Amino acid sequence: METRWFLSKIQDDFRGGKINLEKTHRLLEKLDIRCSYIHVKNIFKDNDKLKQGRITIEEFRAIYRIIAHREEIIEIFNAYSENRKILSEYNLVQFLIQEQYTVEMSQTIAFEIIQKYEPIEEVRKARQMSFEGFTRYMDSSECLLFKNECRKVYQDMTHPLNDYFISSSHNTYLVSGQLVGPSDLWGYVSALVKGCRCLEIDCWDGAQHEPVVYHGYTLTSKLLFKTVIQAIHKYAFMTSDYPVVLSLENHCSPAQQEVMADILQTTFGESLLSDMLDDFPDTLPSPEALKFKVLVKNKKIGTLKETRERKGSNKHGDSQDKETGVQKPSGVMLFKKKKIRKLKISLALSDLVIYTKAEKFRNFQHSRLYQQFNESNSIGETRARKLSKLRVHEFIFHTRKFITRIYPKATRADSSNFNPQEFWNIGCQMVALNFQTPGLPMDLQNGKFLDNGGSGYILKPHFLRDSKSDFNPSNIKESMPVTLTIRLISGIQLPLSHSSSNKGDTLVIIEVFGVPNDQMKQQTRVIKKNAFSPRWNETFTFIIHVPELALIRFVVESQGLIAGNEFLGQYTLPLLCMNKGYRRVPLLSRMGESLEPASLFVYVWYIR
Repeated sequence: METRWFLSKIQDDFRGGKINLEKTHRLLEKLDIRCSYIHVKNIFKDNDKLKQGRITIEEFRAIYRIIAHREEIIEIFNAYSENRKILSEYNLVQFLIQEQYTVEMSQTIAFEIIQKYEPIEEVRKARQMSFEGFTRYMDSSECLLFKNECRKVYQDMTHPLNDYFISSSHNTYLVSGQLVGPSDLWGYVSALVKGCRCLEIDCWDGAQHEPVVYHGYTLTSKLLFKTVIQAIHKYAFMTSDYPVVLSLENHCSPAQQEVMADILQTTFGESLLSDMLDDFPDTLPSPEALKFKVLVKNKKIGTLKETRERKGSNKHGDSQDKETGVQKPSGVMLFKKKKIRKLKISLALSDLVIYTKAEKFRNFQHSRLYQQFNESNSIGETRARKLSKLRVHEFIFHTRKFITRIYPKATRADSSNFNPQEFWNIGCQMVALNFQTPGLPMDLQNGKFLDNGGSGYILKPHFLRDSKSDFNPSNIKESMPVTLTIRLISGIQLPLSHSSSNKGDTLVIIEVFGVPNDQMKQQTRVIKKNAFSPRWNETFTFIIHVPELALIRFVVESQGLIAGNEFLGQYTLPLLCMNKGYRRVPLLSRMGESLEPASLFVYVWYIR
């Protein structure tokens, strides 16, 4: 039956005799078999017996089997099929309950899967599934590792803003280094498309009363503020409906600040939040209440009440001094006077700052006594790291109440990033990374914010919100650990290393990121000369004490004995977004792009 179906699908393509590589690739895709051209090319070469660049129908069938009939899938199919040829609806239900942990299982779900994936009509009509249907189902998006429920916004979005982790970028306008190199609108567009909700805009006085955006005192190129704001307006709510915060690094004169205020109001119109919401006079509003709104983060003069009283009045030419300096550290000479840099703030721009007023961070005690609910702090990574070690309880108390932004230290001229996990562990809402720089930190950022529909807002775990909690990431007292077991079965059409042909020596590393006690890394043995279908069949177990903060990262490498291992692909996701059962892990490139169909095949099990 399968042979009849197969031949009926392909014989027309062989009417004119043998077919070449391009036609082979197209025919495989027509049969709904996803395959990478480079792997097909290598398998074609191995099966083209006469080495003329053309193959017969029988040779094509052999190629099809190599790609579509994976041994590990045949083994699972045979375990549930009574005759090793067909799965009945009942067999499929058994498989879905026992192996895939499908909770609300019914005959209807099994019937729908058969209708959707079984390509052989007579099998489909009999409400059964052939191996051809089963392999297509196992390769579908329904069997991915990432839970479908996490692909949409499912968390409570009515908490105040300070209760969420917010996807944030640093120096969003740069697309390479911090000192030289281009400033580019693409920095803003790509960050927004990735679900980033807090963008940084470094503003300076430009010629002809046109403020510009660039990294001051460096050789990076300049963009017009107006152009940046127009690009943000166009892409702001493409990926997420939830509010966008524009973090202004403002170095402009009052006159050009007025130009900025004017550009913001005319471009965003009603979307720009320029007054308190009546329901939130003294607490931060929720992401839900601020849907499709743009918030300005900047220094501010006076109170929200005074801002409201000025609404509609002419603020042209009005500005006030704002102290931005703090006591400089001076060793033992603590009596040294304060150095104060005065920044004039235009009233027009100041009045656009409502719930995200930028306030210099002095110390936790000062914040506890004087900081207002709508004031947020930015702290450099070095100082934040020191505080997180010395005053962790005060730090967490602070992040429960106030939005705290952490940014990379100035010495990172190459736009490198720090590991954001250590600051998520203490509840920092805006951990700002250089989105243009690929690597581990951005893998963690992208992986974490896959959750909650990629909306850029993730509700912090209760122990980072609850004032009664005495959570300390470095000293976990009470926890309900999760035992996570991952059987790494095989690799599917892995990316090829630059240094070798399809015969890469491949290995996989599985890493856990979370509280210090949960950080762990395990790796497989190396499979020699096989990037097409390496079989590991190795089982790894992890005990995870704080599952709510844990991210799991799969990394595939090609072993290099001289130059070190070469990165081939990775995938990162939150532990609690992982499906159980037989799952496919889709690999991403260093830049975060899909490498489909390259993936890992795993069996996942965990109990809580």
